[in-house]
Amino acid sequence: MSTQTVNTEAPAVATGAPTMTLHVTDSAVVEIKKFMESEEGLPETAGLRVRVVPGGCSGFQYSLNIEEDSRQGDFILDEKGVKLFVDMFSGQYLNGVQIDYVTGVMGSGFTFTNPNATGSCGCGTSFTA
Repeated sequence: MSTQTVNTEAPAVATGAPTMTLHVTDSAVVEIKKFMESEEGLPETAGLRVRVVPGGCSGFQYSLNIEEDSRQGDFILDEKGVKLFVDMFSGQYLNGVQIDYVTGVMGSGFTFTNPNATGSCGCGTSFTA
């Protein structure tokens, strides 16, 4: 008499989906939440779109916009209670970036520390990769 073993475990499936990370400092989280709270009527699905767009004196510049919902194909990240949306094109340039909010003599604003950048302009608002 022979016995037969049936494997009931599902085979491991490699999704191949890329992953990415963004780091948002505590001061940046505070400012992002202030901006989002000042927008009336935002749904629970709202978040901050972080993008890289062509422009600036070095080739690319950063863009931040509040949006009501993510788009198909977006990376959706939750960083310290802030929902971030990143499109696939921007994701290749933003992986590992740190977003900070600084206040200084010249004013205040968001800064980006990008390990993927190979150069930047003198004013620090655009970069090359």
